Amino acid sequence: MDSRWVALILIFITRTSMGFQFQSIGSVGPLLVAELGLTYAQLGTLIGLYLLPGVALALVGGVIGQRLGDRRAVVVSLAVMVVGGLLTAWSEGFVGAAAGRLLSGAGAVLMNILLVKITADWFSGREMATAMAVMLTAWPVGLGLATATLGVLATATSWRMSLVVAAATAALGLVIMATLFRDAPVRAAPGARTALGARDVGLAVTSGVAWGVFNASLVAVIAFGPAMLVARGVSLGQAGFEISLAIWVTIVSVPLGGVLSDRVRRPDLFILVGAAGGGALLFALPTMPGAALGLLLVGALIGGPPGPLTSLLPRALAPERLATGLGVSYTAYYLVMAAVQPLAGWLRDVTADPATPVRFAAGAMVATIVAVAAFRLIERRAIVQPPITRP
Repeated sequence: MDSRWVALILIFITRTSMGFQFQSIGSVGPLLVAELGLTYAQLGTLIGLYLLPGVALALVGGVIGQRLGDRRAVVVSLAVMVVGGLLTAWSEGFVGAAAGRLLSGAGAVLMNILLVKITADWFSGREMATAMAVMLTAWPVGLGLATATLGVLATATSWRMSLVVAAATAALGLVIMATLFRDAPVRAAPGARTALGARDVGLAVTSGVAWGVFNASLVAVIAFGPAMLVARGVSLGQAGFEISLAIWVTIVSVPLGGVLSDRVRRPDLFILVGAAGGGALLFALPTMPGAALGLLLVGALIGGPPGPLTSLLPRALAPERLATGLGVSYTAYYLVMAAVQPLAGWLRDVTADPATPVRFAAGAMVATIVAVAAFRLIERRAIVQPPITRP
């Protein structure tokens, strides 16, 4: 496997399993609430728990990759996803399901961090936004496949079978990484400094928050959007299909946004237009006569930001500090992701309005702009500071 593009294809297929397994709970949510007696806050917690381990694993993910090798660490993480997914599928209540989600999520977040680093290594200095955008598209592909199929499968069989299928996608990724993939070239110079300074930490945190609120917004719509449509008289299967429309559009819009960002070299413009426009559409979605059309437009608009957002830190940090910086960045990212879903579910319970989580998601998406502005401010202040003179 000599081509970085072949490596990217294998990364894409493997990473799809994360989005598919993550969305498996949201896709069968109404059945879980009914059969296990969950509240919507508990449902939101199950969704958020999948990403919560990232808070602890993000900082050590790079170390694990260095000791085991990136490829071996990804294989182990996929095995953990399979075991956790099966545990969730055979749970009898919230506690068992939560334990399974934590375990599968631990594997997923470790895999995700390592695949981001591997992609950055393969494409260092070459088509970075394009590669990141393509890699990121695996997430909505997984979400879309799960949203469009697992609700229908659960209705025809059971919600447990849907979760078993989700675990099987991680098993497929395991086979791919164990047999076809190899570690990315090492780009850091031996003995290079890997510790982060105050500027690096600030950049890592703000980039993580920016990506976190943007992504959490989309996840909240996917997780709670079907319930909003069901309350409007749509069947669960149809609701899942309509919500998945936004995701399917991103399969084209996200890579296209990355390519255009690399060519135009105006990443902040793509972020601003996508986050502001997408947030406005999401806020109006609950009252739109045709939700399907609105979701298609959302999918088109939000394709611009992902590539530029995930390229912020790799472009700002030296290669030898990137693994550590990504650890800090994804710690912030997973904190945001884990907090937004339970909060969205709690707001749903408090207001008794199925549209509330979607409007909350709109506000989260607009917050992306604030986080990126903070990132650029840290960048500029660091550049203009005069060098420290020593007597």
